[in-house]
Amino acid sequence: MNFNRVAMVAGFLALSMAGCSSTPPAQPAAPAVEQKPATPPAPPTPPPAQTKPVVEAPAPDPLNDPNGILAHRSVYFDFDNSSIHSSDASVIEAHGKYLVDHSSRTIRIEGNCDERGSREYNLALGQRRANAVRDRMTAIGVSATRIETISLGKEKPRNSGHNEAAWAENRRADIIYH
Repeated sequence: MNFNRVAMVAGFLALSMAGCSSTPPAQPAAPAVEQKPATPPAPPTPPPAQTKPVVEAPAPDPLNDPNGILAHRSVYFDFDNSSIHSSDASVIEAHGKYLVDHSSRTIRIEGNCDERGSREYNLALGQRRANAVRDRMTAIGVSATRIETISLGKEKPRNSGHNEAAWAENRRADIIYH
């Protein structure tokens, strides 16, 4: 009898142990959820590149600008006159300011005349024209030692015609940079 009793106690213990099990009862399976692939991680940021110092190009020389006022290098005069027209004053002023700002530059002013008049008269008139331009530039602040003047008289005509239009082109002072 003892044997039956021992078997019964053992069966009872086995059942009670199974009822107190710590594993939860099986749950119904949840519907499968489609998972999207995770976004790939961003590529690693490269180390900052060694930056070279920015070297600015020198500003272009306004003397070389074909559309600027400094492209005008001639001052024109009336017949038998060395007075500067008000229309040419801005050209002389621009060249004068350029020379003040660029102290290493020098110029030569060549006075010219039309074909009328004697050689001697035209040389003297050409010199007065060159000097008039020089004097205006020195009034702006350009040192006279940086300006050479010369008269070419009627020896270097711009227009070889023999009429008023051609003569008007030849009555001039040309500014030439060294």
